[in-house]
Amino acid sequence: MMIYDPMLLTAANQNVFVDLGYGYDSITTLELSRRFHKLNPYLKVIGVEIDPERVENAKPSETDLIKFRLGGFNIPLESSEVIRGIRAFNVLRQYEEGDVSPAWDVMGRNVQEGGLLLEGTSNPVGSIWVANALRMKGKSWEKEALVFYCNFSMGFDPSEYQAVLPKNYIHRMVEGEKIFEFFEAWKQAAKERIFEKTWGDKRWFASSVLTLKEKGFNVLTLKKYLEKGYLVLKELD
Repeated sequence: MMIYDPMLLTAANQNVFVDLGYGYDSITTLELSRRFHKLNPYLKVIGVEIDPERVENAKPSETDLIKFRLGGFNIPLESSEVIRGIRAFNVLRQYEEGDVSPAWDVMGRNVQEGGLLLEGTSNPVGSIWVANALRMKGKSWEKEALVFYCNFSMGFDPSEYQAVLPKNYIHRMVEGEKIFEFFEAWKQAAKERIFEKTWGDKRWFASSVLTLKEKGFNVLTLKKYLEKGYLVLKELD
């Protein structure tokens, strides 16, 4: 979020950011807050969990700008609160594909115009993930991008991202689907540029993304993305 749309975080309003489904402890919400407050020290961050025990355990970490609340897709807000952005990781993987769009709609009920939803799946340690980036336009979400990330602690292999595809893509890894064609092209691009691995996985990754661009895929090749392990794919659907 800090790299993809920092202006959303720094906008001079009182709207909040939501970390939906932060997990068994509050570390993701607290780390998110720490990073976001470097950009905007006044940003209110709300961690939301459906498990009462997890909420209760997180309460001692609350401050004026960090709150923990019990809830699900129907995000609990105070009457004056409007959402500027939502991070929702690993919350839809146990649902059916048909449940994804309705869940997005419920999450978006109190999101500001231009607000962002980053919804996806990561591995257990968060070193690799894939997420939908959706933008609120009017009263509904518009798909803006599919974002891939890795921190290279486990190397680089395009195939590894397949296991952490969001629910709306993971069952489409079959011939004839665009996501399947994209991965086939990415694997081929990585093979073609494997000599770059001599200078490290990060350079190999960046070179594979540039090759995808040359092959006609609408990927963003900004240095700020590639150097930090992000592939931003536009217009897949």
